[in-house]
Amino acid sequence: MKKIVFIRHGQSLYNLENRFTGWLDVDLTDEGYNGAREAGAILKKHGFTFDVAYTSVLKRAIRTCWILLHEMDLVWIPVQKSWRLNERHYGGLQGLNKDEVIARFGEEQVNEWRRSASVRPPALSEEGYGKYLSDPKYAGLAADGIPFTESLLDTEKRALIYWNEEIVPDLQQNKRVIISAHGNTLRALVKYLDQIPDEEVTSLNIPNSMPLVYELDDDYLKPVRHYYLCSKGEASADSIPRHLNLDDPKNCEWIG
Repeated sequence: MKKIVFIRHGQSLYNLENRFTGWLDVDLTDEGYNGAREAGAILKKHGFTFDVAYTSVLKRAIRTCWILLHEMDLVWIPVQKSWRLNERHYGGLQGLNKDEVIARFGEEQVNEWRRSASVRPPALSEEGYGKYLSDPKYAGLAADGIPFTESLLDTEKRALIYWNEEIVPDLQQNKRVIISAHGNTLRALVKYLDQIPDEEVTSLNIPNSMPLVYELDDDYLKPVRHYYLCSKGEASADSIPRHLNLDDPKNCEWIG
């Protein structure tokens, strides 16, 4: 049996301000720092250790990874970073307050942009796009590889390239892996692993700072079971309604 742990970064400044973040490189809040520390303590308490960590090139995911590994006394393990694990690119919505966007475009349209599998938000402007072309984080990425906007399926496509080329070989070598990434990147990977239909993915939510463990069979890396870990212990993900807001501490207590 192989295990892999997914963790969504701790609360970011734009999470707190209720803004669309996407590829904007914002940092963690104090609560985000604390959530990462608590996640590391929970994993250590349950006997987890890792041989390699994967994260995006965005600081909120990188810092979550660093803090978590520090808490587990694992800062020495290799940490691989890739833009393919970046959050979904929210195009022209990035940086905008979600409530203000809803007031302008309507709740139904915004929910479709946020939660559907195939619908892309409005594209980034040429000026905004130019900033990514000059960003050293993406210097090795061809200009046509930087998106103007993305749907969840677009995000899934690039994340699965990295999954198959980099992460699967580590799992096949029995390496213990953790991925510190973003809500939509992890939604895409969970959608793939659990074979969730496009029309059902709208209600899938990945909470901040709560380790999600997948146990995979040795032969085909197919999920055998998966569960969240919180301070009260192991909680079967199958028993948790997919719409449950696990960011609410009361819900964490309920599932524990």
